[in-house]
Amino acid sequence: MSAFATFYSSFSGDLIAPDHPDYEQSLSRWAANSRRRAAIVAFVRSASDVSLALKYARENDLGVAIRGGGHNPAGASSIEGGLVIDLSRHMNGTKVDEAKKLAFVGGGALWADVNEETMKYGLATTGGSVSHVSPIFPLEMLTLHRRLTLGGGFGYLAGSHGLVIDNLAQATVVVADSRVLTASETENADLFWGIRGGGSNFGVVTEFVLRLHPQRPTIFGGIVMYPAAQLEEIMKIVCEKHEKGRDERESFLVAATFMHDLNYTPACMLLMFWNGDEEEGRKHYRPFLGIEPKLADMTHQMPYPEVNTLLDQITAVGNNYYLKSVDQIRPDIGVAKDVADATYVLSREHSIEITYIFEFWNLKKVNEVPVDATAFQRTPRLSSLAMIKYSKDTPEMLQVVRSAAEKLTKIVTAIEGDENINNGYANYTRDKNAGPDSDAPALVDPNVDGPIATAKAQALFGPHMLRLAELKQKYDPDLVFNKWYAIKPSGVVLAEEDEEPDVS
Repeated sequence: MSAFATFYSSFSGDLIAPDHPDYEQSLSRWAANSRRRAAIVAFVRSASDVSLALKYARENDLGVAIRGGGHNPAGASSIEGGLVIDLSRHMNGTKVDEAKKLAFVGGGALWADVNEETMKYGLATTGGSVSHVSPIFPLEMLTLHRRLTLGGGFGYLAGSHGLVIDNLAQATVVVADSRVLTASETENADLFWGIRGGGSNFGVVTEFVLRLHPQRPTIFGGIVMYPAAQLEEIMKIVCEKHEKGRDERESFLVAATFMHDLNYTPACMLLMFWNGDEEEGRKHYRPFLGIEPKLADMTHQMPYPEVNTLLDQITAVGNNYYLKSVDQIRPDIGVAKDVADATYVLSREHSIEITYIFEFWNLKKVNEVPVDATAFQRTPRLSSLAMIKYSKDTPEMLQVVRSAAEKLTKIVTAIEGDENINNGYANYTRDKNAGPDSDAPALVDPNVDGPIATAKAQALFGPHMLRLAELKQKYDPDLVFNKWYAIKPSGVVLAEEDEEPDVS
């Protein structure tokens, strides 16, 4: 019996090869440009299936990618000629233990489904900002770890409950040698520390156990569109709020965009969230809501799960996307205006749809957690994101959008000087090892000549890097998992890097 026949006979899920009628559909992703032609797509049904898939891949020298929600435009959930472990078809459920206030979430679940199930019990936890994101990614709008949870996990409830990883009670992880491990504070605690911020460097998470909190059924929020000229007044209010301190019930985003559906009008967008009723929400956001004129006001009292759909329209499935994130120390009116002006010029010049988003999550609760409690590097910095949607997936167009994103993010980082490698939020930013359309060559196999570029991982993980390298040596010394900010195992000796740090 061939190796594949043996694999097939033991595997309980669906194995899709290029000759299968479902093959083309199995390659589909949120971003059309992240599609790769895998040798095998393994739709797993269990942790045991994941173990079998990893064993087969390693024995047959196949690279591995992991798909949760498939939301990474750099292709981290896809692989050319390798094996995709896909959790989205069969491992996408959510079960709630109401008494213990816990949600048991499959690695392929989407936040829309998680919210729908937990709110049946009046419970919720910090989640993503779009409904079609998987807990295992991120907004891959963000992962861009590709994974929302494993890369940190900001969300509308972060002001009350912290990051997604701060609400992770336990995880089931299939590590590189195919063992199925439980990771928690009391079991494989080192692995539990590592996956909370260290991304997919250590294994495939097939189930998350998340702590839940009482959540009111409705909230106030929505999107308000303003003419571009109103951005300065909006940012004045943002800066005042930042100086005075934030209410844990609020979150908001400010974006500059060239809205194609508003007759190609330069505009600024404000997305507001208030975890309370409409009357107090309108009172709280009165300074923003009082700004006139407006292009559109879509704020209203809504069911809590609806808030995670507010950005779905601008992050619709099936377009070509490019994302690039950098942090900012504090909100800055001049920077926001310069970014907006450049956004409008670049959108018009290249006929691409650019939205530059400044995120103002409430970070007080996030940064109350001790710095060394998880692998996630906690800072008071605020994330910002260039999101570019474009029509033709060609090398020439990729260069155009990459250059545009670079110009925009450099405006944000210019005020900090050159001494800092600014990765931005890892769940958004493209890693240099992310694949053939990333900003540098793919990861080099440690068993052959060539370095692993570590500058960006070092910047991302900071003081945690040494501990993470030791964990990588323990759980994945052969770099099976290398699609997102790959960590060099502590036992791997490589040629000294001769490149400058890649800050793209």
